[in-house]
Amino acid sequence: MDSPQIKASIDIGTNSVLLLVATISNGSIEVLDEQQEVPRLGRGVDMDKNLHPESCKRVIQVLNRYMAYLTDNFPSVVDKVVVTATSAVRDSANREEFLNQIYNETGWRVQLLSGREEAETTYRGAISVLDNQSDNFVVLDIGGGSTEIAIGKQLELKRGVSVDMGSVRFSERYLKSDPPSTAQIEEVRVEVRRLLKAETVDPGNHTLVGVAGTVTSIAAILIGLDDYDSEKINGFRLKKQFIKKFIDEFSVISSAEIERKYSPFLTGRGDVITGGLIILYEFMEYFGFEELTVSTGGIRHGILL
Repeated sequence: MDSPQIKASIDIGTNSVLLLVATISNGSIEVLDEQQEVPRLGRGVDMDKNLHPESCKRVIQVLNRYMAYLTDNFPSVVDKVVVTATSAVRDSANREEFLNQIYNETGWRVQLLSGREEAETTYRGAISVLDNQSDNFVVLDIGGGSTEIAIGKQLELKRGVSVDMGSVRFSERYLKSDPPSTAQIEEVRVEVRRLLKAETVDPGNHTLVGVAGTVTSIAAILIGLDDYDSEKINGFRLKKQFIKKFIDEFSVISSAEIERKYSPFLTGRGDVITGGLIILYEFMEYFGFEELTVSTGGIRHGILL
């Protein structure tokens, strides 16, 4: 039997930067602490193909705050933090400059995940925190820049694909007014269906598991939480009919109103949550899912395992 080890990981996503501190023992994770901030690294990447200096600066500031927190509370892990980056960094022409900037300012080397690696790592992380790990699963990770679809049995990934549709990417590309118009929303729906049709993905008779902010935020709101609580969110069954209700509501109010009404869970997400929910709804509609199981696991969990 392995002796428990405290480890930490940071996931630099298109929209959020997530920190996980956990004890790893015999292939299982016990979460000690989780933190998230929303510096929106991917703002404008879809159009400009470059990371904006101000966006990079915000991410560096978040990383420095995480470093200070770890130094004060978990000093043994500071030099061994696993840091990963995904879609926004993959898609940017100036990614090497950004990764070097992180190393120069923090000493952390960032592991840039390919779409396949992102799907595989997300899959393992998502299933690892659920009580039931014995099914056939399809894990849907709607990120800011891309969506990963990972199909597997128990903890073993069988197939994973990364699709260039995400809450930030599609909101910037299509949902240009606030609130968005009916025509803009229809554009997103059509493009999601087109991209899904182009992928040879067949979830079959699998249990659908949803991860990341679009899914966990809505779950927290429906549960009635005041603060993020992964234990209460994990395993929550989110029905497609409620996703439609939120899309209908968010389509007629401004992003500022969304954030005011559903703080703290949609703070920093008001202008992209509708895009994420449309992707989620269209995926479920396309493949015939009426509900999904929510998981708070993801890349940061999978990379530690």
